[in-house]
Amino acid sequence: MAQVQRMSRLMVKTLRDDPADAETLSHKLLVRAGYVRRNAAGIWSWLPLGMKVLENVSRVVREEMDAIGAQEVLLPALLPKEPYEASGRWEEYGPELFRLQDRKGGDYLLGPTHEEIFTQLVKDQCTSYKDLPVILYQIQTKYRDEARPRSGILRGREFQMKDSYSFDTTDEGLAESYALHRQAYIKIFDRLGLDHKIVSAISGAMGGSASEEFLAPAAAGEDTFVYCPNCEYAANTEAVTFKAEAVDGSAIGPVEELDTPDTPTIESLAQHLGVPASATLKNLLVKVDGEIVGVGVPGDREVDLGKLEDHLAPAVVELVTAEDFEGRPDLVRGYVGPQGLDKVRFIADPRIAPGTAWITGANKADTHAKNVVAGRDFQVDDYLDVVVVEENDPCPNCGTGLKMDRAIEIGHIFQLGRKYADAFQLDVLGQNGKPVRVTMGSYGIGVSRAVAALAEQHADDKGLCWPAEVAPADVHVVAAGKALQTELALEVSEKLKDAGLRVLVDDRAGVSPGVKFTDAELIGVPKILVAGRRSAEGVLELKDRRTGEREELTVDEAIARLSA
Repeated sequence: MAQVQRMSRLMVKTLRDDPADAETLSHKLLVRAGYVRRNAAGIWSWLPLGMKVLENVSRVVREEMDAIGAQEVLLPALLPKEPYEASGRWEEYGPELFRLQDRKGGDYLLGPTHEEIFTQLVKDQCTSYKDLPVILYQIQTKYRDEARPRSGILRGREFQMKDSYSFDTTDEGLAESYALHRQAYIKIFDRLGLDHKIVSAISGAMGGSASEEFLAPAAAGEDTFVYCPNCEYAANTEAVTFKAEAVDGSAIGPVEELDTPDTPTIESLAQHLGVPASATLKNLLVKVDGEIVGVGVPGDREVDLGKLEDHLAPAVVELVTAEDFEGRPDLVRGYVGPQGLDKVRFIADPRIAPGTAWITGANKADTHAKNVVAGRDFQVDDYLDVVVVEENDPCPNCGTGLKMDRAIEIGHIFQLGRKYADAFQLDVLGQNGKPVRVTMGSYGIGVSRAVAALAEQHADDKGLCWPAEVAPADVHVVAAGKALQTELALEVSEKLKDAGLRVLVDDRAGVSPGVKFTDAELIGVPKILVAGRRSAEGVLELKDRRTGEREELTVDEAIARLSA
């Protein structure tokens, strides 16, 4: 909406120095430019300029969601325990779920996502196949009890999110709803001006099957992803898979025990034997829901516990402790080998392919064994890709070495399937008169997080450089200081408003031109129009905030240029 916002009346206080606790670029600039202020760890207030950007992001999201036929609703953030117990997520979410009780002792939570509540809503409102498909969405405050809130609004305990849910009667319908969201997300992030990549992902606690993340590459990103420079493959590191073919191990000799005193680590073993760590088999012992499980990976690789947890979810995965070895003579700490784990489930990375030979523990103190062949001397109960991904690992599609980068997760889409429909018995009457179990999709966009991602990607050493679609104003008019310049600045601001533009005008008295220019660059409106030294002639200076290009224009020329 066209308007003039005068900085002399605007609640904005810019800072010259970075906040002491700020680590990321977005955290520094959004605070310094007066967009947000911290209330407590992970809890932020949005100030007038910040609200304008947040509302612009929300507007773009709404427009593109409405364009695919989605319907907006608003559900409560304070939710009863029972639906989340029914889905299993009351426990699965763990300590990140905000739990509370009312005065009568009833259990409630502050919603992190709303799959359960949307499922109940559709169960109540939709009874026939004729009522589907339907896509519902909301833009709402979500809550997550982060252990270490940091990076400003990038990782808070309270945040704005768009979450939408699709409901279909067939898997083909779900695939169509998923594709609609995928295209809508591409349009949203393109309109917002966010450089983004779509990567394969895992579903985690959300459940379901197909899953993709939308990532905004940025140095402040907490997600690491890989991409192939030779093909279109890209994935979150937790979703990268490795395919290994079985090899012929028939020529490998029998198992031989080796005297290896004081070699409980891969490093000490490799040094003692004069072999590369990659020739050894590392066996990590963990507890899965209290049961000891062995995990085997090549000795030069590390186990990605996050991957392991995701593969085994909702089971609880913990590292073993010294006490777990007590009463277990089959488990010799530092010298465990899979060929002796008869009573222990053994999971292996695909690199431990059948026919491959390894040096590994002999299940005796100070003793290892060589020529231990997978499939001959030990059996793998489950193959799961559980190693920490490294740069130059082969691309699963074409074999080219993968590259790694950091990014901010700004969106995530899931084909949930029937997990929640099963939990709540969400059926509709089908065309044949019989009940049909509904299948679902879940789709999220971090609206407040997108603001931080934009600040990370669109800034320079002077401040923010907002894309036009989300900027708090279309043009920032600066009155250099004198009464004549202020008068001209206010006059041209009204004319710009009449031309349909949103105007921020710096008409503050007693503020030096240098401070005003510095603030204009810090705040980051795309165009800066200065009423300066040639104001008496009716000439203004127009500056492009991003490129720094300047030109002198008359008032009419400036209005024509900016409103074109």
